[in-house]
Amino acid sequence: MDREKVIANIDQTDCAALKGRLIEAGCQVLMMPAVGGKIAHWNGALDPRPRMLVRCSTVAQVSSVMRAASAFDAPLAVYNGGQDWNGRSTRDGSLLLDLCDLRTIEIDTGRREATIGAGVTSAQLNRAAGERDLAAVIGNDGAVSVAGLTLGGGYGPLMTRFGLACDNLLSAEVVLLDGSIVTCRGEREPDLFWALRGGGGNFGVVTSMRLRLHTLDVALVGTIVFPWTDGRAVLAHFAGLMLRAPDELFGAAVLATGSGGKPVIVISLVWTGEQAAGEAIIGEVAAAGHPIVVRAAPTVARDLLSLTDGKLAQGLGYEVATRWFSALTGATIDVLLAAFEARTSPLTSIIVHHCHGAATRVAADATAFGMRDPHFTALIYAAWEPPLADAALHRMWAASLDGELAPTSLPGGYANLLPDRASDRIAHAYGPNALKLSRIKARFDSRGVLHAIPLPAFSGAA
Repeated sequence: MDREKVIANIDQTDCAALKGRLIEAGCQVLMMPAVGGKIAHWNGALDPRPRMLVRCSTVAQVSSVMRAASAFDAPLAVYNGGQDWNGRSTRDGSLLLDLCDLRTIEIDTGRREATIGAGVTSAQLNRAAGERDLAAVIGNDGAVSVAGLTLGGGYGPLMTRFGLACDNLLSAEVVLLDGSIVTCRGEREPDLFWALRGGGGNFGVVTSMRLRLHTLDVALVGTIVFPWTDGRAVLAHFAGLMLRAPDELFGAAVLATGSGGKPVIVISLVWTGEQAAGEAIIGEVAAAGHPIVVRAAPTVARDLLSLTDGKLAQGLGYEVATRWFSALTGATIDVLLAAFEARTSPLTSIIVHHCHGAATRVAADATAFGMRDPHFTALIYAAWEPPLADAALHRMWAASLDGELAPTSLPGGYANLLPDRASDRIAHAYGPNALKLSRIKARFDSRGVLHAIPLPAFSGAA
């Protein structure tokens, strides 16, 4: 039986008993259809219909939910913001465990560490760390939960200096399916700690995390906007620059719609080294074409998030695809440019960034996130305004581009953005770690109750 439909088939008596048990534990409980209006989700093309929403404000309540869900054989979905593009955090027919109220943040300035609840967003952690002149390794959108970002790997503008978000996870408090509460770190529950760093929330419910913070002087941020006619030359130059980039340089190329509806190429650079060297790099990139805009501004670490925050607005319709590349060849660049010219919505964008430096000096088998070779990641966001009648057109555009990029791409891809149906790519997404990850999944969740980012197939009932 499809586990997503199980809770819908619980008879009324058992459903009332489950609700009563959760209320006794101090949880707030809502049943469908009232749940629908209480869920914020990023992808407006989805219409999530969980059966029951259970909001928890303590770890003890989460433990009670886990025990009750097991007793009634109810499928779980874990929600701490709804940013998952594919709706895995708001599964139809599920008991939706809402962790958004777990928002504590404790900063230890001396140890340069943060202990945060599972409901903390990237913007909240960024602000709290920045107020103490410290920097957290986060992504590009303030609404994304730190837990979701970190457990899935976690690309971001500081990864070349300080590693991926998951590399900065020091310990995690986890509620297992039987309701037991464990704290895992390197020497305690090492397999669980290993799996959490890149394997997503597939093994238990993470209720808090301890993260490493960093000191960082002012960064130099460069934004260079080029006309579309410069596209091929600029992307080729960007590709070469990234292959020789030092740790201090993060770069992303964005294909977007500019003023007047015309496509543009935006090169975004974050330089965390000596300012004069950064200015020289920005000047070198600007000389690759005929820029419309060239900006270079010293920026404190806490303001890096403001460069991209909110660019992918909540509530639009989205279809997402992703590919990895060892190099951006001329053939790949041509495919990207041609596809963007044929985009089906002015809100659509393509982002290409490069992973190198500290994030690639971690052994491939040290964490579940196994892609530790330098690589480019293409992030394809087909986006459109509701109504959603033409959703199929935009989805087809994203799928077509994804297929056209396949011949020059690497196997696998960023698991956070892969669809569940991409079994062949999922099998390669974790590099040499697929078998170990599958075995740990079978150990902690043999029935496949938890369904976060996609994992390789494992020997357990789904």
